Amino acid sequence: MNVAYWIVAGPLSLFYLYGGGVKLVRSREGLRPMMAWVDSTPMPAVRAIGLIEVLGAIGLILPPLTGIASWLALAAAAGFVVLQIGATRVHLRRGDRRIAVNIVLVVTASVTVWLATTWSP
Repeated sequence: MNVAYWIVAGPLSLFYLYGGGVKLVRSREGLRPMMAWVDSTPMPAVRAIGLIEVLGAIGLILPPLTGIASWLALAAAAGFVVLQIGATRVHLRRGDRRIAVNIVLVVTASVTVWLATTWSP
């Protein structure tokens, strides 16, 4: 396994595991201080995004670690690129120009996509 992949994908997966887990278990009031967009989003959609993030985090780690369906890591990383492009659009549509974290996540997920295509399972 490519060490660079783990250096990039490990922290990325931890970020999404935490962020997704929080979306799955906290109430709207508990999420509001971190994520103002939850006020205009139905809670089932917030929970679905959280589930997608948790499953994606698992997809970045488990398949390459086990060598089973390693292509899922590439799919998970590509999914995070798409997710963050959508998140950036949501922020900009709401007039929120604080998108630095989203840009960092798009770049990190893009690097993860590239690294996932370079290692041999």
